[in-house]
Amino acid sequence: MNISKAINLALTAMLVLIFSNSSLGQKLEPKERITEPDHVISSELMGKDYQLYMSFPKSYSTQDTISYPVLYVLDGRIAFPSIIGTKEALDLFGDEIEDVIIVGIGSGLSIRSWSISRIYDYTTSVDTLHDRTLEKQRDIPEGTFQSGGADDFLECLKTEIIPFIDKHYKTNTDRGIAGHSIGGLFAAWCLINSDGYFTRFGISSPSLWWDNGKVLNQAVLQFTNNKTWDIPPSKVFICVGENEKFMVPFMEKFKSHLETADYENIELKWQIFVGETHLSAWPASTSKTITTLYGKK
Repeated sequence: MNISKAINLALTAMLVLIFSNSSLGQKLEPKERITEPDHVISSELMGKDYQLYMSFPKSYSTQDTISYPVLYVLDGRIAFPSIIGTKEALDLFGDEIEDVIIVGIGSGLSIRSWSISRIYDYTTSVDTLHDRTLEKQRDIPEGTFQSGGADDFLECLKTEIIPFIDKHYKTNTDRGIAGHSIGGLFAAWCLINSDGYFTRFGISSPSLWWDNGKVLNQAVLQFTNNKTWDIPPSKVFICVGENEKFMVPFMEKFKSHLETADYENIELKWQIFVGETHLSAWPASTSKTITTLYGKK
């Protein structure tokens, strides 16, 4: 073999090696995963859209007359992927939980619009100081956040969202409500103020500090002054992360007064998740909420 042929072979080998390494080393872009809503409800009362994300029991069929309880979960767009994964795992052998329809209720398709929407919907009174503080923290115009819309949102649930679900799906009047943070505040407020409309409550890391503890104070008065409570038999699960130092005392005060009231028609369970923070307690609470409220005995 002459020198020129040897050089050409070497160059060819080097080019093959370079391009093969380049090909092998090429990185793939991650796939975008979008959770699509089953329905979008345009609320006349609230003047905005709500996205509904739905999960059904494996046995669900339009060919029979069986009806199902429904758990309504707040912050649906964020919470729904973990709910679906948890529920599918619990359904593997069909003996962990009752058959239940789960509806995640979302509002806002960006972090900004979602944050603005939930501050209004889930907060139970106007806290202007908190609204302005939040705006300064996020460097957005004054007046962007407006709190205190829980009464309106509950009415929206009762007159728009839930009637839509009841009309189109095989539901019964056994309704649950579950939420985290200010969603947990709303769920706790519903226990006190929805007059038995909901009978199962998942109250995760509730922001009971809101507006100087107004909901917490209302709850304590209810639990202290009323020896009986004329609501249907209900289940309550309340939880918080151990490392949510600011939140833990509020949760403990709420559950302790409810525990002391010892209402015959309320089944209370609670948990402090060891080592969990405000955000990590959210997915940690998903399985426990479902199994506590809908676990088979």
